[in-house]
Amino acid sequence: MTYHLSDFGWNEALQAENESSITEGQTIARVISEYKQQYKVLTENGELFAEITGKMRHEALSREDFPAVGDWVVVEERLQEQKATIHTILPRFSKFSRKAAGNRTDEQIVATNMNTVFLVMALNRDFNLRRLERYLMMAYESGANPVIILSKSDLCEDIDNKVSDVESIAFGVPIYPVSAKENTGMNELKNYLGKGQTIVFLGSSGAGKSTLTNWLCGEEIQKVSYIREDDDRGRHTTTHRELIVLQSGGAIIDTPGMRELQLWDASDESVSHSFSDIEELSTQCRFRNCTHQNEPGCAVKEALVEGKLEQSRFNSYLKLQRELAFLERKMDKQAQLKEKNKWKKIAGDRTRKHRH
Repeated sequence: MTYHLSDFGWNEALQAENESSITEGQTIARVISEYKQQYKVLTENGELFAEITGKMRHEALSREDFPAVGDWVVVEERLQEQKATIHTILPRFSKFSRKAAGNRTDEQIVATNMNTVFLVMALNRDFNLRRLERYLMMAYESGANPVIILSKSDLCEDIDNKVSDVESIAFGVPIYPVSAKENTGMNELKNYLGKGQTIVFLGSSGAGKSTLTNWLCGEEIQKVSYIREDDDRGRHTTTHRELIVLQSGGAIIDTPGMRELQLWDASDESVSHSFSDIEELSTQCRFRNCTHQNEPGCAVKEALVEGKLEQSRFNSYLKLQRELAFLERKMDKQAQLKEKNKWKKIAGDRTRKHRH
């Protein structure tokens, strides 16, 4: 199969912006999979196994300095070996990250350079508005446009109510109830794909991401498992992130289900996007720095009493605010450590040069 990078995102603007990063003997590629810092990239000559240069590895200070699925990179091809060497990661225009599992404050980059984030939630026991709030906030922060897909609509008897519930927390975000089993609502998803477009599927295990990927690809690319009858959940099928190029143009990044979704970073703007109802109420409080706890004239507390704002949504808002404040403190310490390590590396390099 002949590939044209323009079919899945490369364009004249990117070429112009990155012209100086490409030297003779090098070409542009896109990272389509990654496993323990071993990569598979796609160039116009096809798929190649790739590794980063020793210089890149030495200069990397954090996860952000290593390639991720979706990245545009500058490579040197070794076509006879079906291999390539990655020299440079080109600037990312969007990035979806979460905090890696565990106690350490490490970034896990889920996908980069996507135009649209498909947030997939099944209309069975997977349905969880509080989790969706997290996904939405992180989608806004990524720089891509969120779209909500309510999968397995054939298992739901009150679709309209569920859509209404989602609308109450996802203001202005497109929402599509779909059923792969009954082939309903799926065609509208194609509008987000096409030449130059990349979408990423995000959601919990068993939400139906692989089924949707297969449907959009027109063939069984990803293995699919049926839902278990005892707990109404699908088995975990996708085991690693992968970018799939569609013959019709465009690309899909499929991702494993996420059991936990800890915030990595979020700006005031993405919080305002996700909780615009609460932020709007806050402007009506008597005190500008109202904490919405015991202050008189608090419009948020008034809305809670009158039932205009759900207590569970407000609790979610407070929890996410606390989580972000804690993360910010951790990130400040990490930034100091990163700066210290950078200067240690520079000092080490100077020492080695003087010895020679």
